[in-house]
Amino acid sequence: MLRSFRITGKILALLTLLLFSLSTMAQESEKFWKPIADEVYLQEVARKIPFDKSVSSIGAIQDQVLMVIESQVYQLKNDQFELLKKAPQGVNRLISLDDAIWALTKSGLQKYDGKTWTKMSDLVVVDMCKHLGTIHAATEEDIYKLVGNEFVTTKPEGGYLNSDITTLMEDGTQVHTDPVRLGPISKVDSYSGTLYVLRRGELVQFDGSIVNTDFIDWGQLPSRKTNDLLSFGSKMYISTDRGLGELRGANLDVIKGEDGLPVEQTTSVTRGFDNDLWIGTERGAVRKVGDEWQYFGADHWLPNNKVNEISVSGKQVFIATDGGIGIITYEPYTLQKKASYYERHILEWGHKRLGFIQSLNMRDGEWIRSVSDNDGAHTATYLAAMTFKYKVTGDETARQEAIDALKALVWLERITPIDGFFARSIYSKEGDKGGLSRHGSGGLPAKWYETKDGKFYWKGDTSSDEVIAHFYSVSLFHDLIAEGKEKELASEHLVKIARYIMENGWVLIDMDGKPTRWGRWNPEYLLRPYGYNDRGVNGLEALAFTQAAYKLSGDEAFKNGFDELVGLGYLNNTLRQKNTFPPSTLAPWDDNLAFEAYNTVLRYTDDPQTRSFLLRSLERTYEIKLMEHVPWFNFTYGAYTNNDFDNEQCVKHLRAWQLDCVVHRYYNSHRDDLFVEEGYKSYEGGLKSISPRESAVKRGSRPATDLDGGSGSQVMEPTGFLRDYWMGRYYGFIKAPTTTDKDLLMVETRKEQKGAAPYKGPGRPEF
Repeated sequence: MLRSFRITGKILALLTLLLFSLSTMAQESEKFWKPIADEVYLQEVARKIPFDKSVSSIGAIQDQVLMVIESQVYQLKNDQFELLKKAPQGVNRLISLDDAIWALTKSGLQKYDGKTWTKMSDLVVVDMCKHLGTIHAATEEDIYKLVGNEFVTTKPEGGYLNSDITTLMEDGTQVHTDPVRLGPISKVDSYSGTLYVLRRGELVQFDGSIVNTDFIDWGQLPSRKTNDLLSFGSKMYISTDRGLGELRGANLDVIKGEDGLPVEQTTSVTRGFDNDLWIGTERGAVRKVGDEWQYFGADHWLPNNKVNEISVSGKQVFIATDGGIGIITYEPYTLQKKASYYERHILEWGHKRLGFIQSLNMRDGEWIRSVSDNDGAHTATYLAAMTFKYKVTGDETARQEAIDALKALVWLERITPIDGFFARSIYSKEGDKGGLSRHGSGGLPAKWYETKDGKFYWKGDTSSDEVIAHFYSVSLFHDLIAEGKEKELASEHLVKIARYIMENGWVLIDMDGKPTRWGRWNPEYLLRPYGYNDRGVNGLEALAFTQAAYKLSGDEAFKNGFDELVGLGYLNNTLRQKNTFPPSTLAPWDDNLAFEAYNTVLRYTDDPQTRSFLLRSLERTYEIKLMEHVPWFNFTYGAYTNNDFDNEQCVKHLRAWQLDCVVHRYYNSHRDDLFVEEGYKSYEGGLKSISPRESAVKRGSRPATDLDGGSGSQVMEPTGFLRDYWMGRYYGFIKAPTTTDKDLLMVETRKEQKGAAPYKGPGRPEF
């Protein structure tokens, strides 16, 4: 009988395992998203070389770059402008053509082969192109082709004919009162085996005899102020001050801001290196890659917004502006290599101190680590990033980084004399610079307290931002990679905080015996007018930290606390936790807090009814944030719903992050393409989702609808990228790179000091 029972037990166990496997397979098959490979792509690397005079023209061949400044030719050497003494004088323009740079001067045409200058003609040339395999040069009135070493006119012996049929005789001849002019020519190019000439406000077709002004059957130029001409595959582009003209066959379309062109006041058009189009404008440079428009403006990419000309050599783009040149180099990268680059940046620039991650600010010509209101929250992002990375890769360095960050967060609680109350940040009297900040929450006076040993100050008035950041990151560490005593330390830390808040009636009590300004989750605050706008996000936070504390400790008091909050309507209030109106209630950092709460509470909630409320809340919030394409929002949604989300946009977003973490000034409010993309809606009044390429490195929720910002006096830690990338890898949204080339997977370590000086104060105590 006993033997029979044992056999039955084994069968039941096998059946249970089978059913679990089938259930798991069913869930796997219900995924509506597809992973995106971390493939090799080309990463922009910016370099600016300012000059106090306008660079009117630029040409590049191989590794040589020449520029025209006040009609003289300069050469770029070691990022300096050097006057080229043997170059011709009175230069109007430089053109890169046929592995040479041609100088169009007031006294003739000269060619530079990279070593010597050769005068090729006395013609005063205005433009050049290659037509049917032969170089052609245009003067203001005629076009010449290069035969051997001589330019020969293409003008017919009997003069030019025109396309006006009223002058056409029965025998095919034409009668002209005045000779037909090809000019005045400003630009020339070859399109579909025919030469095209740009005259002021007019595009002309020239087949070798007929000057055809009547070949466009549909459409017209966007403006009579025409600037440049470029043949580009099946299309020809004409730049004007009111958009681009796009010729296809006999149809001329107009491309304006509403079509995606960031700036309609275009100055030049240039062919790129990868079937891409470069457009100079009065307010920055634009790259068109397929259907995507990319905007490059000052101050990050360019020394000045007025772009005069663009030249491309290899995978380098040289942009001549009124204030010097911008150079954009395209280097092969994977997102994993970019993550490695950012980790190196954190070390080289001195963002890390005592386990905390901090931004840098310029003070009196020196980069200083900023001891902020939210050092714990900023460090929490790094802790999450390193936790995900270790779980994905098993890299022991990542694990040690995570442990170090964890101890920094635990120290914030240990440094205060009250169990469960923790500091915002810690300032070393000997090791830190910049002094204690005077301001705290919402501009209120800061609350600093000195430690008994006199070595440190710690900042009170701790906010809800800090609380949910601790719970999100520390619980993630606990669940994914903590071992032995680490689990106990992580669990104890969170349970103490939750218990302190709950026992004080759902508020965080400061040293003065009063609630902190934002540490309030009590119904007296959230369910009354004073705190009513916060009822959704703060209620979501309270549910998250009580649920987490219960799962980590098993203490029924936390379950009872959770149930108490549900009874007060907190769960229902999460459904509309995301405020969309009025504008005064819109706080982008609240989105970061909400998603930290979603990531925490959904990880621990099994009850179907409770989960239903939380998922409906997430669905609504995600719909509002969808237009911004931020991976943090998308990956959270995908992880807990398995629904389709903007995965391709997420990878594109991560690739668009700039390598330079200095928060340069950026401007987008002047753009002509400020509209919400098709298929998306703006619920908060945002005009457009601004790519990281077009703004700056940001932290937290990284608001993507801020059009202008930056100051040039801050360096931001790139931990948001690290968290999002490794989160995507952990959940399988991003597949590991397939390349085995080490140079495409990581950057070399260096011993460079670029930012803040190394910390030299007292160390963090051991626990």
